[in-house]
Amino acid sequence: MSHALQEGSAGSAAVLMLQGTASDVGKSVITAALCRIFMQDGFRTAPFKSQNMALNSYVTESGKEIGRAQGMQAEACGIVATTDMNPILIKPTGDMHSQIVVHGRPLSNMSASDYRSKYLPTAKETVMEALGRLRSQYDIVVMEGAGSPAEINLKDRDIVNMNLAGWADAPVLLVADIDRGGVFAFLVGTLELLEPHERKRVKGFIINKFRGDLSLLQPGLDWLEERTGIPVLGVLPYIPDMRLEAEDSVVLESRTRAGLASIASDIDIAVIRSPRISNFTDVDPLMAEAGVSVRFVSRAEELGMPDVIILPGTKNTIGDLGFLREQGFETAIAQVMRNGETQLVGICGGYQMLGRTLSDPSGVESSDAAEAEGLGYLPLATVFAGEKRTVRVSGTLLTECPVRVEAASSEALLPIEGYEIHMGTTQMLDHPDEQAFPLFEIQEADGVSKPEGCGAGSGRVWGTYLHGVFHNDAFRSGWLNGIRADKGLAQTGTTVAVKELKEQEFDRISATVRAHLRMDEIYGLLGKSI
Repeated sequence: MSHALQEGSAGSAAVLMLQGTASDVGKSVITAALCRIFMQDGFRTAPFKSQNMALNSYVTESGKEIGRAQGMQAEACGIVATTDMNPILIKPTGDMHSQIVVHGRPLSNMSASDYRSKYLPTAKETVMEALGRLRSQYDIVVMEGAGSPAEINLKDRDIVNMNLAGWADAPVLLVADIDRGGVFAFLVGTLELLEPHERKRVKGFIINKFRGDLSLLQPGLDWLEERTGIPVLGVLPYIPDMRLEAEDSVVLESRTRAGLASIASDIDIAVIRSPRISNFTDVDPLMAEAGVSVRFVSRAEELGMPDVIILPGTKNTIGDLGFLREQGFETAIAQVMRNGETQLVGICGGYQMLGRTLSDPSGVESSDAAEAEGLGYLPLATVFAGEKRTVRVSGTLLTECPVRVEAASSEALLPIEGYEIHMGTTQMLDHPDEQAFPLFEIQEADGVSKPEGCGAGSGRVWGTYLHGVFHNDAFRSGWLNGIRADKGLAQTGTTVAVKELKEQEFDRISATVRAHLRMDEIYGLLGKSI
């Protein structure tokens, strides 16, 4: 038995908390890296984020919904994700309202003020029970905060930053992003806005995304330690081309800007970025493919003439469909599709948009009932229902699937797997003038098979509820080769292995973090050694 397991089996797990000076400073990635390091060193490790606001979500093996970052962090630990790792998930449906998901199931739609006044006062029990279960099962729990602990207007009912650190008696590492500038002001300013007992919990600083000569930064580090009495436990270098799934659409700012430039590639894929875009990580595997460019576009004039247009998921389908029309995307897409060569693909909410009608009679997606005409490319009708479907599924590509997929093997039935997160039910309509066929046959939990997805126009237009469809290596490779064949290009014989790539990325990033953090001092904070 390892030294780590002997320590952890005796009682409650040690806890370590990462908080940030702002959103998007790298907390989620550093948490994943530390989870990986602790796991590599023989400690049973789990991630925890009490409250997460994100539109990118993850479906557990039991069919429950949590933040995507906690699912990714659980994978870094080599464990199965559970709702205890993110007991409260907030999914914005508009500027002022969100769907509140508790232990993987929707509780209700609430305004921000109602959530603070009516739910948060009762949330501590939910949070601490979940954390307690994790601490009874693991040696180390790595806790991630949200935003900044210095958000004065939110501190009185905080359940995710310093209040939680106090409840769990956790040492805190404060993370700042030097790439955005003002790193010393961020760190010192955050400390100044904390209460004295909160400042005592901060046991170290981590400066993230550093580029350049560390010797030039050292005088600032020395000043920071002398000014605050808190050690800098590491300066992490900027890690280029990270391929870990993001949960916050903030990361799309750089991807959108990069997409404005003309990129020489075999296949040009344009992903339409709507205000409430969700689970945009569906296209991550495409970004790892050689000869494929993926760009996120927010304005119709950026669309150009791509080989593929993807309408991704959204937390408010009817609202984002209105955005597409207001921004001129409906007309721009129609102009592109007249060339007869571009594929139009919809995933989840994007799939619903491709149909003929959308109806929300009970105000499921927003506070008001609504109806809308779809884009009309597929003979579908969607009605939003009160019960959310969250499930992992597997199946095969149907032989009558109209999408061109050049299979690399002789396997008769191409396997497919993914997960569904949606409130709507979609039916295929009879239409004598249009040939439309389902794409997949999937297995339900009760063993019953059913068709899924829809394709028309000789496979030029298709959609599916399956998030993660492009994470299927054989399907993705065959689909891309089908596009290459249509363009008269040579097919590729190799493909990215998504699961292997993710494991390699966990190891690459954790190796960098291990090399630049004072891990002996971090283990000391946990009362452990290796």
